[in-house]
Amino acid sequence: MSTVDTPTIIAAGLDDWRPLVHSLHARFRTGDFATGLDFLVDIGAAAEAANHHPDVQLTYTHADITLTSHDTGAVTDRDLDLARIISDLAAERGLEADPGRLTRLEIALNAVDKDTIGPFWAAVLTGEADAYDGEQVVDPTEQVPLLWFQPTPPRDGVPQMCFHLDIWIPAGQLPSRIEAAVAAGGRVVDDSESPSFVVLEDAEGNKACLCTVLDRS
Repeated sequence: MSTVDTPTIIAAGLDDWRPLVHSLHARFRTGDFATGLDFLVDIGAAAEAANHHPDVQLTYTHADITLTSHDTGAVTDRDLDLARIISDLAAERGLEADPGRLTRLEIALNAVDKDTIGPFWAAVLTGEADAYDGEQVVDPTEQVPLLWFQPTPPRDGVPQMCFHLDIWIPAGQLPSRIEAAVAAGGRVVDDSESPSFVVLEDAEGNKACLCTVLDRS
């Protein structure tokens, strides 16, 4: 199964869904827990029929659905197909999507030698040093966010620890999210790579990147 790129995902017309990182995401407003459970039963039956299974999270007010093809580490045609089916199931129950609320968080750590520190962070975050795959730490239980290591030269010959947050949001939410951050006392540090990412900082210089899937190779 071949992967599909961001322009293909956007052209697919999946209005309920948004690509974030290497996956498709949707949030459906259920209104109550019982309705959400019934909706997930529908999704489960569709997933079994397709032999392709989403990750789901249910709260009292909404259901979050994530689609990705784990054998490719990206979105494929089967994800697009299942997304359409899930949207149809939601429409049958009168459930509305809420794509403006979608967010995915990653933590980035400046690293001079990621292979030296990667296993340590894997061990403290997940209990298993082999959760470091050479580029990032991924918790198989998904209890902690992904940690990736940003290649960084040492400063004055000495590495300096520096974390920042990568907040992945739908591309259409980028202007309003920047506006809200600036209104709340932050400032834009670098928007030269927009809409791929925009760097902001708070009043004390702590940085965060607002990221989208647009303009990425």
